[in-house]
This record gives sequence, C-alpha cells and structure tokens, in this order.
Amino acid sequence: MNPSNPIKQPDAKTEGSSANIVDQNIATLRQLFPDAFTESSKDDGQRFKVDIEALKQLLGIYSEEQPERYSFTWNGKSKARRVAQTPSTGALRPVSPESADWDSTRNLFIEGDNLEVLKLLQKAYHRRVKMIYIDPPYNTGGDFIYPDDYTENIGTYLRYTGQISDSGFRVSANAETSGRFHTNWLNMMLPRLKLARNLLRDDGVLFVTIDDHEVHNLRYLCDEVFGEENFLASIAWKKRSSPDARSTIGNVHDWILCYLRNGERPKAAIGKMPLSEQRRDAYSNPDEDPRGSWASVDMTGMTGRATKDQFFKVKLPSGRVIGPPEGRSWGLAEATFDELRADNRIWFGATGDSVPRIKKFLDESDGQVAPSFWSIDDVGSNDEASAVLTELMGVPKLFDTPKPPRLIRRMLELATTSGGEDIVLDFFAGSATTAQAVLESNEEDGGNRRFILVQLPERCPPESEAAKAGYETIAAIGRERIRRVTKQIKAKRRASKAETLPLGDAPKRDMDLGFRAYSLDSSNIKPWDADFDTLEQAVYDSVENIKADRTEQDVLTELLLKYGLDLCVPIEERKIAGKTVFSVGAGALMICLDKKITLDVVEGIAKLKDELKPEIMRVVFRDSGFKDDVVKTNAVQILKQVGLSDEHIRSI
Repeated sequence: MNPSNPIKQPDAKTEGSSANIVDQNIATLRQLFPDAFTESSKDDGQRFKVDIEALKQLLGIYSEEQPERYSFTWNGKSKARRVAQTPSTGALRPVSPESADWDSTRNLFIEGDNLEVLKLLQKAYHRRVKMIYIDPPYNTGGDFIYPDDYTENIGTYLRYTGQISDSGFRVSANAETSGRFHTNWLNMMLPRLKLARNLLRDDGVLFVTIDDHEVHNLRYLCDEVFGEENFLASIAWKKRSSPDARSTIGNVHDWILCYLRNGERPKAAIGKMPLSEQRRDAYSNPDEDPRGSWASVDMTGMTGRATKDQFFKVKLPSGRVIGPPEGRSWGLAEATFDELRADNRIWFGATGDSVPRIKKFLDESDGQVAPSFWSIDDVGSNDEASAVLTELMGVPKLFDTPKPPRLIRRMLELATTSGGEDIVLDFFAGSATTAQAVLESNEEDGGNRRFILVQLPERCPPESEAAKAGYETIAAIGRERIRRVTKQIKAKRRASKAETLPLGDAPKRDMDLGFRAYSLDSSNIKPWDADFDTLEQAVYDSVENIKADRTEQDVLTELLLKYGLDLCVPIEERKIAGKTVFSVGAGALMICLDKKITLDVVEGIAKLKDELKPEIMRVVFRDSGFKDDVVKTNAVQILKQVGLSDEHIRSI
C-alpha cells in the first residue's frame, strides 16, 4: 500500500479479473452432489475434481460398461503394495554411546525410517512380536508426514538425514490443499502395516490411535491388511476433559483400532483387565464364608441352547420347590448344580427363598472384560501426558502430541502376559511413551517385556522448546526419556530395598533397564556399480568390499539380521591363532572378519563345532581376509570334514 494513497490496491491476479464462473459452478455442484467428486491425482492446487461417471449415475444416466463391485482403492495403491515387497539395501549400525547397559539389555531403540527398518527386521523377528502399538501422523494438514517420495528407499532416507547431499530434496507437511491429502497418507501406511503384520505372533495384537480425519480410511485399510474378520474393537478414548469453546462441536476423543493377527483365537490374544474399585466393592461375604468375599452371578440360561438335564426342580432352603424361570432353563446341568451346592457355592438369598445364584469368589476372579470406552480416569488424557513428560524431562512443551503412559499400559495389560517376555513394537515411537509404559509395567508385575522402538530422526524446529533445550531430533528426546525413566525406577527400587538392607547395600538388579541404540544407514558392503569410467575403482572395491568407515560391530549387526537372528542374541568373542572369531548363539553362527586368516584359524573354528555342539553351524569369513587362495580353498574342505555343507560356508 502506498502511504500517500491509503486505498488498498487491487491484486492483479484476482481482483483485476472477472469472477470465475467455472469455480462458482463447481462449488454449487459439489454442494448438490458431494459424492460426484473425487480427490485430484495432481498437485495443481485443486483438491477435488468431478467424477463424470459418478455424476452421470446421480443424474440417472447409468452406464453398463463396467460391473459394480465393492472396492477400496486410491491412486498409487498398487505401487504401495510393491514397496512392501522391495528388499531394503540398508543396515542398522550400533550406536553404543547412546545406549545403556549394552551387554545385558534386550531392548532396542532404532533411529531411522520405519519402512526400511521394518524390512530389515522381517527375518529376525518374523512372527515374534506379541503387541504392536502405533500412533501414526493424524493427517490434519499440518502434521509431518514423511519425505515427499513415500516409497522412501534408503537413498531417500540418507538425503533426508543429510548423509548425502541433494539440494532439491524437501520434506513437507501433507497440506489439505494437496490433491493427495488422503492418498499420500494411505500410500505411507499401507506398506508399513503389511510389514508389521508379518512380525506379529499368531496371538499378536495391533493397537492404532487415530482421530476422525483418517479413522474411516484406517478401518478399511486394516480390514484389507489383517482381514475384517480379525477386527476386534474400535475403542473411544476420551483424551481431554472439555471441548474447545471455539468449536461448533468440540472433539474430546480419539479412536483406538484393535486388530488381531488371528481372529479365531481372541482369548489367547486379549486378556482381561483387573477389577475396578467399583467392581471390587460389589464383592461381600454375607454368609461369612471362610473362603472370603464373593459376588453372585445368574444361574439361568437360554432355552434354545439348553439340554434336557438343564430342566430340573430345586428345593430351596425355605422348603419351596421351583423350576427355572418361565421361558428359560438353568445354565448348568443338575449334577453340576448338586456339586456346587454341596460345596456351598450356591446362594439362595438372605431368607433362603430366592432363585439360586452361583457364588464367584474374589480371589478366583480373572478380571473384567475391557469396555470399548476408555475414560480419563482409567487411562489418562493429553494434559496428563504433557504433565508426565514435563515433570520427567524438566522442559515444558517438549513434544506436541505425547500419549499418557497409562493409555499404553492398559493395552499391555490386555495384550501381553504379566511376568512374561513378550516383545512390544512401536514404529512411530515419538517421545518413547511406549518404552516408559513397558518399563513401568515390568516394574509393577515383575515382567520381562521387551520393547523395540523405531523413530525417524525428525528435526526439532529451531524455535521449539526441544531445540532450545538442546535436542536436535525427536529421536534424541525419546532416548533421553528412556534414560530418565530407568533412573527413576532404579531410585525407586533402591529406596524400597533400603528399608530392608543395611545402609549402603545396593538392590539386586533383576530387571532390564537398558536399551541398545541403532541407526539406519546404507549397507556395510560396497555394491557392484561399474561403468567404463569407474571400472578400475569397482574392481578394487570388489576386493576390499567392506566400506572403510565401518566397524566389525557394524558388519556383525548386518549379518545377524540377514541370518534371521535376534539382535540381542548372545555373542562370545574368542581369539583363535591371534584372530578374532565371534561365536553367535552358542555356535549357531561363527564370524571371522579379520585379515590374513590362516588354516590354524579355520581348524580352530572346526574344533568349536565339537565343543559347542550347535544343531547347525554356519561360518562367515571376510572374502578378502584369507592369507591366500590356497588357504581359502582348503578352508572349505576343512569345514566340510566336520559336517558343514557349501550352503553353511559364506564369505562377504
């Protein structure tokens, strides 16, 4: 605006032209026929485009050219399916300085793109995970979605993390103005859910928190990936106590979709929650039964399902004789009733003249069925989640959307075994609430649940409280949260133990309070990628094919996953003829990455087969590590003499 002319000047692009009649017509048409519009497949600023065929049908002009069928599809769905089947060329590298109790822990925190990480975990953790909880981006138009190329191969990830330069690479929010608002989100989620399903045990359970923007699409997507018969529940979680006063109808809840790996065994997958105080108060002991408090339950049943021996007469203590109520049967056979009555497990009321009910004792209760509505009192709220994180980390507003640990502890309560060693996976880890929930649950019930967390190293905005506090990435916040939670638990255990131990004695450590940190990177092995100009270097690389900046631990980690072994499998380091040999899983895998390997080393490995007696031994050498070709040839023959076949002897 010109100060000498306070009148606003027209914008040449908009106000200087006539009204856009086409846009007005489209807006009017969309009001009349919203289902005649579909999302645009192009990023041209127009989110919606007219679906001509749908409009014809709405106007009564039906086409018989294609048969109608039920389907859930979107642009890019086929490619997203293929992405899940494309092998990863990445590797996980240990980050020992960021870890805690590396040698003893079985918990994992992995920094990297979860699509690539899920691919890398496929062999080692196939059908081993008991519970998966994820809190994916809610797709509200401002949330971080992931790099623009949703296929995200390892090259995309390395550009995003700045490990290789690409001035044209960008990461953006999935803006609502984009023609791929829902499409991008679905293309991002589909391959991840397919890979996640492969990791679930037969009695495994998936929980996903989501809001109204994508709950309908997520339900369709999970029905397709898991099978709609494996849908268990859509749980409403009240996440805030009161609605936003500025809204028309204030949203106070999120959804939690729950799916089973195998819906035929729901009781094996989902347990019950402990009795609430209200339910416990319903137990009493009016007849002073020495077995303690009890509650009475209905003894009648449905006639349509009853057998002949469920219709019998009962003589009440009052002397009155009754049969089952009209239109019903008893819910048990007469012989069973007689056994329960003899054991004083039938209640006839205070006067002895009521319809009989069965006594269920409090100490025999296996809990109560979880409802499909979870209140703030039961599992916490968004405000509680922020307060917990602030108190723990000492910095307010460190993370925008944390979940309360009590929410995830409720899921653990239902889907994992108290005192067991179940694996819990969260591949949208955020601030690591899942790790806190797992550790606190283990502390409470003595369990040994393990967590595997995956978090993209998303940068904290420079103006954020997290950045001001020194956290460069969300992953860094997650790792520090785990450290602080474990410190709290250790202090609590120390204080508890001090009540019974002499001053200065430390409590016995019988709980896993550590984690191994890993980061996603490219493979440790140089790929063969030669053309005329690079042939000489490619030939050299084929001899020294392990990258110069990689350690033995890096290569060892990559081999564990490629051979389908747990990253926390026991590894023993041995010295044979001056060379380092790693014995993995009590001899299941022997790895020697040293150079100038002699036959003495090979013969020493052969002797270990008799000493360790593994069911199958596999041996891996560095391809360029043998002293000469003669040693390399004879090494194979020596190992074959102790029972190894060609497929069990490999070099990298």
